[in-house]
Amino acid sequence: MVINAYGLDFKELNAKIRAVGSDCVVEGCIGQRYIGEGLDGVTLKLYGTPGNTLGGYLNGATIEVFGNAQDEVGDTMNAGRIIVHGNIGDAAGYAMRGGVICVRGNAGYRTGIHMKEYKDKRPVIIIGGYTGSFLGEYQAGGVIIVLGLGGPSPYTGNIVGEFPCTGMHGGKLFLRGRAEGVDFPAQVNVRLAGEEDRAELAGHLEIFAYSFGYPLGWLLDSDYTVVTPNTKRPYKQLYVQN
Repeated sequence: MVINAYGLDFKELNAKIRAVGSDCVVEGCIGQRYIGEGLDGVTLKLYGTPGNTLGGYLNGATIEVFGNAQDEVGDTMNAGRIIVHGNIGDAAGYAMRGGVICVRGNAGYRTGIHMKEYKDKRPVIIIGGYTGSFLGEYQAGGVIIVLGLGGPSPYTGNIVGEFPCTGMHGGKLFLRGRAEGVDFPAQVNVRLAGEEDRAELAGHLEIFAYSFGYPLGWLLDSDYTVVTPNTKRPYKQLYVQN
């Protein structure tokens, strides 16, 4: 089923998608918000540029975007996959608690802010290019991977922006390369990936390699930097009662 989004507002478009009730293609996206919100059990292929909060509260569906996407991709998503063949805006994966966001290009500010995990739900965000500032801000769980395949950001000279991992108190961040010159906060540990880290990384990168046609071995043929919180309560000194 093919839906032409041109001229439809976001309510009309989402109503049509839900009415199909199965896999469909949406052409001519021109900034409609909330596409695929809460969807489960279907595959949605989008052509054009979807607006803010693509796949918000996604609950198991797969959304593939053949273009760019705007802010808040995968806001509070529970399960499923969002695959973007272009770039994305700010706050991707806000409060994300399950599923995978996979982006071929670059991401804006605050990627992975308030990411969390619970029991077997462990969300993953993979950015193929570079990210803006405040990557992993207040990250409480899950995994963020930044590959920098197109080179460093022209703004910072690194594959991440300023103030990465600010307030991080859970989860894990992988950066391709040695992250030289990146200014991390004192409340995190920064080290080169070991064998166990690389085995975990290989499992996560399979979807990226498959989605965008990269050889997995080539992606892994590099040093990776791992960032984790350095205690279970890295900010306890900020509170009166510990």
